[in-house]
Amino acid sequence: MKAKLGIAPIAWSNDDLPELGGETSLETCLNEAHQAGFSGIEIGGKFPRDADILGPILAGHDLALCGGWYPGRLLVNDIEAEKDRVAAQMALFKALNAPCLVYGESTGAIQSERHTPLATRKRLDEDQIRAHGHKLTAFAQWCFEQGMPIAYHHHMGAVIEEERDLDLLMKHSGAELSLTYDPGHMAFAGGDVLRVIDNHGHRIRHFHAKDVRSQVIHGLDRTRESFLDAVLKGAFTVPGDGALDFAALTRRLADKGYEGWFVVEAEQDPAKAPPLQYAMNGHAELVRVLAAAGYEISR
Repeated sequence: MKAKLGIAPIAWSNDDLPELGGETSLETCLNEAHQAGFSGIEIGGKFPRDADILGPILAGHDLALCGGWYPGRLLVNDIEAEKDRVAAQMALFKALNAPCLVYGESTGAIQSERHTPLATRKRLDEDQIRAHGHKLTAFAQWCFEQGMPIAYHHHMGAVIEEERDLDLLMKHSGAELSLTYDPGHMAFAGGDVLRVIDNHGHRIRHFHAKDVRSQVIHGLDRTRESFLDAVLKGAFTVPGDGALDFAALTRRLADKGYEGWFVVEAEQDPAKAPPLQYAMNGHAELVRVLAAAGYEISR
């Protein structure tokens, strides 16, 4: 079993909340990601979108592009419109050999709205999820044929948030649509993080290694507080620093045959959680649990 270790730049600079790390340079982020031991990094807002520029920058830090967020609009767009929207990012990711686009449905999503309570997020009934799943399947098939698969990311504050939402999306979509699994978001949404792997492990193409501080999550007033309020309070952290059992998670992923990127993604206030130190802690924990689960870490 092969594993690669990546990290998201959101620990250094939060694109949804620029006050968190807004002054931190891309150079600092890449230097520290490499120093912490990672071989890949996902894309962020400070990254150039020209492959001829970004490629040498990443190579200079011995980092690969290991994916990144794509804000889809398929709930309201037709497939042809979405093909046009994704074209530039797809071309960049193909040029830099990224493993996938991390598709997040942005229609109705509130995760970037500072003053919108979590409880007010847009919800879909099964018929709406069925229609969404059918459209996503067709789009995913086209993306795969272009050489860049998409992996759907369930997310707090989005239309696919809870375990029930994800179960229905997987039920009403084809195998062409793969999954970015994030146990931190699933735990925040009240789901069973191991059961999701049991049910949908064969669809997982990408893995976000996010831990949670359960005391923060359970203390939220979701009728008044937003997703970004939760981030500021410290809802998320790196593997080994929170409530989730990453040894159990990686064993279950190994049982399902998952191979690929394990990407630490833990948005925090860098003034309270120094990114380099937390990156090193998360890397060390992943190395430990992956070895115990039988993975060989490759670059």
